[in-house]
Amino acid sequence: MEEFSTNEVDIRRQKIDELKKMGEIPFKEKFERTCTIGEAREKLGQHVKIAGRIVFRRIMGKFGFCQIRDVNDKIQVSVGRNEFSEEDYNFYKKMIDIADFVGVEGEVYETQTGEVTVKAEKITLLSKAMRPLPEKFHGIADTEIKYRQRYLDLITNEESRKIFLTRSKVVSFVRRFLEDNGFIEVETPILQTSVSGASAKPFFTHHNALDLQCNLRIATECYLKQCIGAGIDRVFELGKDFRNEGMDPSHLQEFTQVEWYAAYWNFEDNIKFFKQLTTKLFEECLGTTKVNYQGQEIDFGGEWPRIDYVATMRELLGCDFLGIDDVDALKKIVVEKGMFGYAELEECKTVRTLIDYIYKRKIRAEIVNPTILYNYPASLIPLARRNDKDERIIDVFQVVAGGAELVKAYSELVDPITQRRTLELQLEEKAAGDDETMDVDEDFLLAMEHGMPPISGLGFGIDRFLQFVFDCPNIRDVVLFPLMK
Repeated sequence: MEEFSTNEVDIRRQKIDELKKMGEIPFKEKFERTCTIGEAREKLGQHVKIAGRIVFRRIMGKFGFCQIRDVNDKIQVSVGRNEFSEEDYNFYKKMIDIADFVGVEGEVYETQTGEVTVKAEKITLLSKAMRPLPEKFHGIADTEIKYRQRYLDLITNEESRKIFLTRSKVVSFVRRFLEDNGFIEVETPILQTSVSGASAKPFFTHHNALDLQCNLRIATECYLKQCIGAGIDRVFELGKDFRNEGMDPSHLQEFTQVEWYAAYWNFEDNIKFFKQLTTKLFEECLGTTKVNYQGQEIDFGGEWPRIDYVATMRELLGCDFLGIDDVDALKKIVVEKGMFGYAELEECKTVRTLIDYIYKRKIRAEIVNPTILYNYPASLIPLARRNDKDERIIDVFQVVAGGAELVKAYSELVDPITQRRTLELQLEEKAAGDDETMDVDEDFLLAMEHGMPPISGLGFGIDRFLQFVFDCPNIRDVVLFPLMK
């Protein structure tokens, strides 16, 4: 890092050479701990052997303190000449630095100020750090270094440690909750030969051995629904998806998502199930159902109101927009209503993208508390089941809070005739300039033609959820190692 002079690195390198000359091993093989740092804090009066990284040190003549930590906890260590030989004390003062990993043996006690401390009887250098920690241990101000060198962020930033420890708890909870409710986890291909499962622009790559043009998956949906057809009534996958979209504070091209599918459910069953999962997740992983997001307190513990997407859009536009299939005609209505100018709508090449554009800015943006949006236009999602009363509407719901979409789910389309027609319409939209359309996935259609039961599925983005929970300005704040240019 630039703020550290090469002289500091040289000094530590010299210490490593000096240690070797002394017969010391600067990078030990192992260390036998009797407990973790957190466990040691509960062992007043007991002798412990603990290990961690030195993050603070103060020497006052023949006595001093240091602090060691791991990702979960920290503890103070007192180092005195009375407990050490002169040789060992001088070794500690001269050869051990902040950022080094050490093993500490001693008794746990409480200082007069109430600080839990280990009275060191022996300190073993376990691994010598060639570079010091960020100056004064105040954390990292440079966001690029924060993302590129996440290990330094985790060492110095309590909030970052909290985020990533919570992330691990969330992922573990979701898996456990699904398994406890009869869902089976499977793995589906990341390398695929058809763009399917969502409306998004894919990454492409070449498979040399098969001489095939492949794409990285944008969703796991089509394979998971094939598992349902095979007789696995409840199935899920938690893993990475890839979408070659523009970057902004709420989007990354590589992201973590869980999708689950249940036979014989409709989207109303998934609403109940997701509400149950969410409430328990907040209670177990966060200890509360309330979050502060963008200066507002949002409570997930109460009732979630509903908004009818189609009815609200009809009210905004003053017409039955479902009967309009000409994007220019719909743009004219939008502009005449004073909602947007033509320049703002230039990127909307199809009715589907125009409707979504209006929704995100005029409906979603106004929602604060957790809200269920349902009854979506059929043009938006080619894989969703058409409503029995009006085939122009699909049985879809989303949960939106603080203007952010947290989840999308629907009753699945299992009619192979309608499915083929909707995918062929996607090709027409691709020809019209929309590069986020699906392919006609013949393997998926073949599986559907062999028969599928009623299904409801749901997709839940882990990154976006944590960004929302911790009110992080950038989605990279909740991803350990985001891709950097």
